[in-house]
Amino acid sequence: MIQKKVCMLGGFSVGKTSLVKRFVTGQFSDKYHTTIGVKIDQKSMCVNDTELLLVLWDVYGEDDFQKVRASYLQGSAGYLLVIDGTRKETLEVARQLHAMAMQSMGPVPYALVINKHDLRESWQVDPEMYEDLASNACLVLQSSAKTGECVELAFAELAKQLLKV
Repeated sequence: MIQKKVCMLGGFSVGKTSLVKRFVTGQFSDKYHTTIGVKIDQKSMCVNDTELLLVLWDVYGEDDFQKVRASYLQGSAGYLLVIDGTRKETLEVARQLHAMAMQSMGPVPYALVINKHDLRESWQVDPEMYEDLASNACLVLQSSAKTGECVELAFAELAKQLLKV
């Protein structure tokens, strides 16, 4: 079995933990729990006849008070960069985290996930606003951890890219 470390990166409260929980357990909770430090989960999957264990590092959300440590990113094969579609300020945080990831990890595969699609009527983010982040992503999608929309797809497509590297 091949093991790959994947980091979840994004601002606070963009839905990183909810995406991981939905992917790993199939569940969603409306209760918000701030991630302190890093929460690590695992999920094995079969990708093109290859057994793959994803080790998911759910890194705390970056904000004005706490910055993500580059050391958390070391050894990562790829990452999900998560934006909250209802809060355009999460775009700038995503840009900063993407730059840090590029500096720390180099050009590894990443998926850009615009989360909270179930709240589409409240969105403040349009595709032209994140073109720069989307240009090198292996996948760009709109998801909802609440409904499960595109959650499995995000991890599955990233996993395929991880095996190509």
